[in-house]
Amino acid sequence: MIDDMTTFFAEQVPWVQSLIGLGLLLLAAAAVNWLLKKVILRLAAPFLDTRTKTADKAAARLATVIPLLMISRGIEVVPNLPDEVMTLVTNLARALIVLSIAMAMSKALDYVNELYSRRPEAKSRPIKGYIQVLKIAVYCTAVILMISVLIEESPLLLLSGLGAMAAVLMLVFKDTILSLVASVQLSSNDMLRVGDWIEMSSMNADGDVVDIALHTVKVQNFDKTITTIPTHKLISDSYRNWRGMSDAGGRRIKRALPLDQNSVRFLSADEVKGMHRFRLLTDYLAAKDKELAEWNERELAGDTNPVNARRITNIGTFRAYVIAYLKAHPRLTDKGFTLLVRQLPPTPQGLPLEIYCFTNTTNWGEYESIQADIFDHLIAILPEFGLRLFQEPSGLDLQGLKGV
Repeated sequence: MIDDMTTFFAEQVPWVQSLIGLGLLLLAAAAVNWLLKKVILRLAAPFLDTRTKTADKAAARLATVIPLLMISRGIEVVPNLPDEVMTLVTNLARALIVLSIAMAMSKALDYVNELYSRRPEAKSRPIKGYIQVLKIAVYCTAVILMISVLIEESPLLLLSGLGAMAAVLMLVFKDTILSLVASVQLSSNDMLRVGDWIEMSSMNADGDVVDIALHTVKVQNFDKTITTIPTHKLISDSYRNWRGMSDAGGRRIKRALPLDQNSVRFLSADEVKGMHRFRLLTDYLAAKDKELAEWNERELAGDTNPVNARRITNIGTFRAYVIAYLKAHPRLTDKGFTLLVRQLPPTPQGLPLEIYCFTNTTNWGEYESIQADIFDHLIAILPEFGLRLFQEPSGLDLQGLKGV
């Protein structure tokens, strides 16, 4: 009986030694990991960038390599371990070392992006898309190296097999490749920046760009919803960027007043005299009276029939008034901007008189207020010139015809 017990414990001693050795190795690795992350990195924290935690995380990921190296090397001194177990643990530890280095490099790239984002040109030329491409390259390389470590084969063997998988990889990474090319074009040609107001009707996007990444561009619409646009769509499809308006400092007003063509007529002499009460028309009327008097005297040669004479019209006078009014408006600008009032071709809905000018602000609320004030005034003063707005008959207009 005693011999059997002795034989049993003798058989179990190698396993006990192996377990004790593994436990001591793991304990030592855990102790070193704690020492590196809780003591050394905390002591080094004041010397790192205090404005972000990304640098600390990158250092912590890199510090994980040392305990894993201890396991990969120390497993060889654990007694009585089968070769298969030793090889498995070593390969797993080395694969995790590769993964830790890849994760540390990923965090380091994030830190580079954060450093760049603090520069003034970061808003106009973000590098987030390039950072994401580098991350993909880092993790793809890490996966190849991890597989080669686990199967104990050269990574060149795996790379040689990728040639046959090129078509598959092109299909899998099609969007990534398209987005990468689009990101390069958007950045190099300065086509899009964070903060730009863009309008892309095909994607129901109308708002400010809040993020430019490798695969997507996020647009916060004016109703506070978020539209996500594939980056390559901004190259293949058309969209409107309002940055030029913002940089110029003026926003265009382009709107027409539909005038009733039946109200257009010549002004009588008394009506022309009455127009002199408009201060904005003083110079126009003086110049026009002189021009018409000279022309009529030269061309009519004693003909007194008014049908042959040039006369002032109410619509021409109103057009001159609108131009003078716009030039005198304190919230409009003409510094390098077009300002004109023109007639568009007559339509069944009236004669459009288009106002084309620019405000001295690009603020949306102020712009709408300025535009509304201008047209409030023009619509209200139209009857002073004997003109009417065109308006299609409504139900109330037709009620008056029932008794006719």
